Amino acid sequence: MMLMDARKQPFLLMLYLQLERLLWQRPRIPYVLILGRLFVGLGVGIASVTAPVYIAEASPSEVRGGLVSTNVLMITGGQFLSYLVNLAFTEVPGTWRWMLGVAGVPAVVQFCIMLCLPESPRWLFMKNDKAKAIVILSKIYDIARLEDEIENLSVAEEEERQKKNDVRISDVFKSKEMRLAFLAGAGLQAFQQFTGINTVMYYSPTIVQMAGFSSNQLALLLSLIIAALNAAGTVLGIYFIDHFGRKKLALSSLTGVIASLVILAGAFFGRSSGSSNELFGWIAILGLALYIAFFSPGMGPVPWTVNSEIYPEQYRGICGGMSATVNWVSNLIVAQTFLSVAEAVGTGWTFVILAGIAVLAVVFVTVFVPETMGLTFVEVEQIWKERAWGSSYNNESLLERGNDS
Repeated sequence: MMLMDARKQPFLLMLYLQLERLLWQRPRIPYVLILGRLFVGLGVGIASVTAPVYIAEASPSEVRGGLVSTNVLMITGGQFLSYLVNLAFTEVPGTWRWMLGVAGVPAVVQFCIMLCLPESPRWLFMKNDKAKAIVILSKIYDIARLEDEIENLSVAEEEERQKKNDVRISDVFKSKEMRLAFLAGAGLQAFQQFTGINTVMYYSPTIVQMAGFSSNQLALLLSLIIAALNAAGTVLGIYFIDHFGRKKLALSSLTGVIASLVILAGAFFGRSSGSSNELFGWIAILGLALYIAFFSPGMGPVPWTVNSEIYPEQYRGICGGMSATVNWVSNLIVAQTFLSVAEAVGTGWTFVILAGIAVLAVVFVTVFVPETMGLTFVEVEQIWKERAWGSSYNNESLLERGNDS
C-alpha cells in the first residue's frame, strides 16, 4: 500500500469505508454486519498507516511531531463527536442504523478533500520525479531552506539506490539497526494499548457503573466528559511534542498514567471493603479523568509520531504497517480480556496489573526509544546505525543540527 502514490490511497480507503457503511445499513443479517466490520477494519487500518507517514514526509522537521499529532487529534475529536451523535439518535426510530450510517458523511467529505492533496514530495523524489517534488517543496519551504531539503533528499535517494528495492518482512529482522528501530516502534504501539487506554474509552460507561453510578444517563454523560478530556489533552500534545520532545513527553505521560491507575485501583479496593461507596465512586471518576489527562498529550500521539519518522524510506511502509498491526492486535487483546480479568481477579487488581505494565513501559522508553525531535530522516537513520554498531555518537549535537536546519 505504501508504494501507491497519495492520490490512489484515498480512493481505496474511501471505497472500503463506503462499502462498510452500505453493508451496515442492511439489518437482520449478522453476516452482513460482520462483512461491514471487515471493511471498516481494512479502511481504518490503511488510514492508520498511511496518514502519519504522509504527514511526516510532507512536514518540516521542526513541526513534524505536532502535525502528525494533529492526526491523533482528529481521531480523539471524532470519538467525542461520535458520543454526541449517538446521544442525539438515542430516541430516533432505527437508532443504531442512523448511528452507523451518519458516519458515511465525514467519509465522503474526507474523500473529496483528499483529491486535492499532492503526492508526498519525498515519495516523488525517490521515484525520480524530482521536478514535481521540488514544486511541492517550494510551497512548504523558503528558498534557503528549500536547497537544504533538496540536498537531504538527494543524499537519502543515493543511499536508497545502493540498497535493494524489494523489502520483505524477513528483511526487517536481518538488519540489526532495523530490528532496533522496529522494536522501539512496535514496543511503543504495544504499550500504548496495554496501559489500558481503549479499556477506558470502550468501557468508561461500564467502569462508571462499576464505581457505583447506576444511572445509564449519568454514565453516558461522564463518558462524554472523558472523551472531551481525551480530545483536549491531544491538543496540548500537539504543542508539547515539538517543544519538550517525544521521549520526555512519553515518560511524563506514563508517570501520570501510573499514578492515575493506582488511584483507580485504590478506589475499587476501597469500594469493595464496604466503605463509603459514593466517596470511592467519585475517587474512581477522578482517577479516570486524571488517566485521560496524562495519557492523551503523551502516549496518545507519541507512538504514531515516532513510528512515522524512525524508519528508513524503503522500510517505512512495511514497518509502519507491522507496528500498526501490533497496535490493533494489542487493542483487541486488551478489549477482549478486560471484563474477564476484572471478573476473575477484581477490578482493583486489574488496574494494578495495568499500572505494572505502565512501569515496564517507562523502562522500555528509557532504554530503547531515542529522541527524534527536530531531526531529519537521515539523522534519525544515523542514530540506529550508531546504536547498532556501538560507535560513539553525540545525540545532542544531532538535535542541535536538526533544530537549526
